[in-house]
Amino acid sequence: MGRIRPDAVLVQAVIAGALSFAHLHDLAAAAGQDGWKAWAYPISVDLLLVAAWRRLRNDGPSRLAWCWFVIALVASLGANVATAGFLDLQHPPAWLRFGIAGWPALAFLGGTLLAHTRSAAEDADPTSPADMTSAPNPSPAPAPIAATEPPTSPPEREAVDLPTAEPPIEPPRPAPAPVPAALVAHARKVADEHHARTGEQIDTDTLRARLGVPPQLADAIAAQLI
Repeated sequence: MGRIRPDAVLVQAVIAGALSFAHLHDLAAAAGQDGWKAWAYPISVDLLLVAAWRRLRNDGPSRLAWCWFVIALVASLGANVATAGFLDLQHPPAWLRFGIAGWPALAFLGGTLLAHTRSAAEDADPTSPADMTSAPNPSPAPAPIAATEPPTSPPEREAVDLPTAEPPIEPPRPAPAPVPAALVAHARKVADEHHARTGEQIDTDTLRARLGVPPQLADAIAAQLI
């Protein structure tokens, strides 16, 4: 069995707690709470202070825990200051009697909220015991779907020799328009000059350019020169 070693911090905490406990008892007794009721007040204040601090340490900062921690701390510090001679405890004021009389209801409310209010970590955890007990029965899992065979590929179609498409039949060309004899004679002279100069027969485009006639008329003239 290990030996108990004195700790200065622990000794200081015990002394401070005992003094605060005594001050709360004296203040409650001065406000008309005698007997065991005067001793219950310091226990109520200290338990509320410890509960709020434990909530802050375990669940992190929250408005609820900080609110009740400050309320319990103000009650403890107020009792220490009030018993230091700032108040006439032989004739306590009415507001002090009112505060002492209303403290049990206030402490009960704070302790209930700290004990039964869900923390932010519990709200974020969907598998908490409270959720598991209040959740309805889960719906049955769907039956497994039987594996189906992959569809077989369609049978290959036999190659069929399709008839080849016949080339389109060109429409008959319109008959050349009649050309004046004088224009044909002039075109023949131009064609002879071109043949004498180049040694080749004149083509339709050159003939049309030399005569300055439309394409249809140039074709008609070239047909008569052959």
